[in-house]
Amino acid sequence: MISMSEYAISNSIRTLRFLYNEMTQKQLADAIGVTRQTVMAIEANKYSPSLEVAFKIAAVFKLPLEEVFQYRATNT
Repeated sequence: MISMSEYAISNSIRTLRFLYNEMTQKQLADAIGVTRQTVMAIEANKYSPSLEVAFKIAAVFKLPLEEVFQYRATNT
């Protein structure tokens, strides 16, 4: 049985921002109602967003949640 602690959330926000007219962290933060520091922490996988914030991020890029965030096994 695999322990749930062997999984982690990752995201493709940095790539999506680049593809979306090189959107800045500040522009994304303003669009979803959080600080730039929060976006920076989410991008760096140092902070997992609330479900509401995750859906808002996906909506900005007009993508389903699973195309922005992934929940995968870590390499242990």
